[in-house]
Amino acid sequence: MGQRSAPRRVRLLLALLGTLALAAGGLAPTAAAYDREEPQVLLVCNASTVSCPSSSTHRYGTLQAAVDAAHRGDWVLVWPGVYHEKATGSAGVLITTPGIHVRGLDRNRVVVDGSNGSAAQPCPADPGLQDSTGRSGIVVSKADDVSIENLTVCNYLSGSDGSGGNQIWWNGGDGSGQIGLHGYHGAYLTATSGYGSADAGASMAQYGIFASNATGPAEIAHTYASNMGDSDYYVGACRNVCGVTLTDAHGQNSAIGFSGTNSGGYTIKESEFDHNRTGIVANSLNNDDAPPPQDGSCVGAPQRSCTFIERNSIHDNNNPNAPVSGLAGAIGTGIEISGGHGDTVRGNRIQRQGSWGVVLHDFPDSETPPPTSNCQGGVQQTGVCVFHSYRNVVAGNAFSHNGFFGNPTNADVANESTTAPHNCFYGNRGAGGGAPTSDPADIQSGAVDGPPCGKGAGVGDDQLLFAELVCAAGFGPCPVPDAAYPQRTGLDLAPLTTQVSMKRPCAGLPRNAFCR
Repeated sequence: MGQRSAPRRVRLLLALLGTLALAAGGLAPTAAAYDREEPQVLLVCNASTVSCPSSSTHRYGTLQAAVDAAHRGDWVLVWPGVYHEKATGSAGVLITTPGIHVRGLDRNRVVVDGSNGSAAQPCPADPGLQDSTGRSGIVVSKADDVSIENLTVCNYLSGSDGSGGNQIWWNGGDGSGQIGLHGYHGAYLTATSGYGSADAGASMAQYGIFASNATGPAEIAHTYASNMGDSDYYVGACRNVCGVTLTDAHGQNSAIGFSGTNSGGYTIKESEFDHNRTGIVANSLNNDDAPPPQDGSCVGAPQRSCTFIERNSIHDNNNPNAPVSGLAGAIGTGIEISGGHGDTVRGNRIQRQGSWGVVLHDFPDSETPPPTSNCQGGVQQTGVCVFHSYRNVVAGNAFSHNGFFGNPTNADVANESTTAPHNCFYGNRGAGGGAPTSDPADIQSGAVDGPPCGKGAGVGDDQLLFAELVCAAGFGPCPVPDAAYPQRTGLDLAPLTTQVSMKRPCAGLPRNAFCR
């Protein structure tokens, strides 16, 4: 909660004293000395692509300068231009003040660019124009209720140590194992990179729109992300309290469209994921996105699901030539739940996935965990933490033309886990409206993994399907000699295309020189 506003008489006295101090050559009291009665609009223009409007109103030349001057409730309004922001070694724009609002006047023409390129050609592909410092783009660090709207962020790349590379990041305390940010909003955002690499260890853009160690209420709406080495969208380190809705998102041409590690309590709806290596991955890991596991259940009601993947279009995620850095999902998969539980997958249209439309499986994590992660929610075995997949529901989805890689177990739906209570499948339709193809066969029958949901152990396929998943993710050889999944032959990058901008970016703002 912010400070209470000083009485009007006190504010007037402070203002008078400030005027006298300036007249005497001294310093006026800072705005932090008292809360302003009305929100201010701080204007940003650098005239890099469009001349600044004629006005005597003070303007800032960088987003960072305006953000540093802003107070809770203020607006940072950005004039069209290319802004090569590099405020710190780790962030292009660093926001630590809660409750401020950053908005561009044009989503496609306000570009925050991490490269060393020119304003004439933002988001360049030329390797010689890249900055591999290991910097992220716009970073909101432990500041509640910050909104970012109507702009593009591109070409912020990871460094040699893997740090950075997040285009837009609400960061509540990366690696802390704690929630340090409450409430955020993003809308009409584009996160991409004109540069990439086929080398998994190279500097590249890692994440498009990223939220970690943060809880809601939160919304990310009307956004586009592409060309990321890890994922277009990421929500992690918030177990079952993430509290965010992702709606009208479009993620393509990345290793993963949406990645949710050790997260739950979110909704992904009415969005599109295509031409990634893998569409959506909800997973548990014994890593610095602590605490595990991926938990889709409701707080205080573990038998109920509060995590929904619904009414999305998920198709053609079979791309071996998307940028990839680090752990990747199983290629050719629409939705993969890896060691997660309590999730609901319903009402989606899932098409042309070469491996599986939806696949659920346990995950044995052999990495050495940091101190904040101790196999919570998993089963510790010698040298490995096993996260089980259970109590997920896959219902009412429409599948067509999936499993065409033709390897054993490739199908519309598949379940590897035999853990109780079982993963439950019902009401799903295959091509032509019939039963979906599945592994195990007849997966929606009560004798396999169909209703009643919440019963005992599932049937699953913890033998051949598990081995095929290892092969499809590139972790090991295929169990069948003739089995094959697409291999990298080059690098594909999606072009930067015009996206829908806010129709009335001046709506709701106080009067200012940019909005007349």
